[in-house]
This record gives sequence, C-alpha cells and structure tokens, in this order.
Amino acid sequence: MDWRDQGALLSVRKHGETSVIIDVFTAEHGRHAGVVRGGVSRKIAPTLQPGAQLDLTWRARLEEHIGSYTVEPLRSRALVLSDRTALAGLNAITALLAYAMPEREPHPVMYNRTQSMLDLLGVNEAWPTAYLKWELALLEELGFGLDLTECAVTGTRDDLTYVSPKTGRAVSVDGAGDWAERLLPLPPELLGVGDGSLANVLDGLVTTGHFLTHGIAHALGDKPLPEARARLLDRLRRNAISAERS
Repeated sequence: MDWRDQGALLSVRKHGETSVIIDVFTAEHGRHAGVVRGGVSRKIAPTLQPGAQLDLTWRARLEEHIGSYTVEPLRSRALVLSDRTALAGLNAITALLAYAMPEREPHPVMYNRTQSMLDLLGVNEAWPTAYLKWELALLEELGFGLDLTECAVTGTRDDLTYVSPKTGRAVSVDGAGDWAERLLPLPPELLGVGDGSLANVLDGLVTTGHFLTHGIAHALGDKPLPEARARLLDRLRRNAISAERS
C-alpha cells in the first residue's frame, strides 16, 4: 500500500530511539499518522514543526498498518514564530484538528479552509476573525453547525444578537425577551460582518467554544478540549486589554 499527498503537520511524538510518529492533515487522505525513520536527526527534525506544509509519501504492507512516511518540506510557516499570538493561533489550529478530525477520512473543504487559515497567520492582522470563522467551519464539518440565518423564535432576519445554547440557532433581541441572559453572544463577525474587534471575536469564541465542548467533545466521551485553544484565548484577551489601554 502506498500513496502520495500533501498536508499540514499537526503533531510529532518520538518513536523508539531515532524515529518519530507524525500526524498530518492531508488533502486526500484526511488526518493520517505515520512513522518517519530518522525523524530525530538534525537533517529531518527542523522540517517537522507543527503547521509545516509537507509533501508526503506513505507506505505500508497493509492499509490498516500505521505505515511510514517519506517527507519533503514545501513551506515551514516559520514566520509565526516571531509573533506569540499568531504562534498560539497555529498551535490551537493544529491541536483542534488532531483532537477532532476522524482518522483517515477525507475532508477536502476543511482542508482547504485550514490551508487558507494557516497562511494568514503572521501575515494578515485580521486573522483572529478568520480563526473564529474557522472554528465555525470545523463545527459545521463535523455535524455540529450553527443555524444563524434567522431568529428561532420570530423568524426575523434582523437584530440577530444571540445563539441558543441548546439548538445552535440564532435569536433576535425581540425573540430573546427575558431569556437573554441565558443565551450565548452572536457578534456580527459570526454573521460575516463587523469590524473584527478582538472583543467581538472573543464573544464569538465563547459561543463556538460552547458547541466545541457540548458537541464535539461530548461526542468524544467528554474529552477536554486542547489546552492550546485556552492559551490562544488568553493571548487574545491580553491583546484586547492592551488595545483598550493604548
């Protein structure tokens, strides 16, 4: 069994004395692990950094075996290393994919979204808004998408301000009524508009985080979300406070 593909490196763990096992989100084979022989060597190890774009050849005697990878670097995405917040974003993306995506199942739409998202980090200042939309897309891809098209109570498409924590549907100001305090925030950035302020992005991440926890994590046996996501939120909160003070 063998194939060739491209993918973004999600994680690396040591395997034996000289090898590593890498987990890669590939274009045509989904999230797929494999052994890299000599992966701890000075020649190969610098290539195997989370987020790196790799050209991969996978081989195994049988399809169900873990198999081995031959890797060639395409892009390192090392630019994010100079930006602590962008690096936190990269770590959150790779950790969530390793956590949530099923193994060996192609997800071409999510793959393309992830490529675009990774390429924004450290390049475009608006990437936190794109990251919020990326989490929204991840929920959609895995069957936990939100319905933000109209108010679940009144049917209106105006003044959508909240999200029901139970149904994932939008709720308007009038529809919320006395229940507003029990609902999740719906910043305009989740609707594809807004100014991209960090305060709004953080509100949106409260909402996506709720459904990551009560949807995806629950489906995985209530396995806790990766700490990398919490570290990203902490960095964004600090940046928001600094922006308010300046």
